[in-house]
Amino acid sequence: MIVLGLTGSIGMGKSTTAKMFAEAGVPVHDSDETVHHLYAGKAAPLVEAAFPGTTKSGSVDRTKLAERVLGDATALKRL
Repeated sequence: MIVLGLTGSIGMGKSTTAKMFAEAGVPVHDSDETVHHLYAGKAAPLVEAAFPGTTKSGSVDRTKLAERVLGDATALKRL
């Protein structure tokens, strides 16, 4: 089995390329989708406990979380 990872910055075409693979019948795992699902579910109370004020209505607020952890190596490691 060959496992291929798509990486790159915002707007580089990762999602578009993954969609092409999926349309061709290649199994695709979307890590962003998985994280969004976790942030709206099981991870939200854990993130809130570690970083108070970073959730809203039971989901992780990615903007607030980024403001809290980016530039803080200790916080990023904890996350």
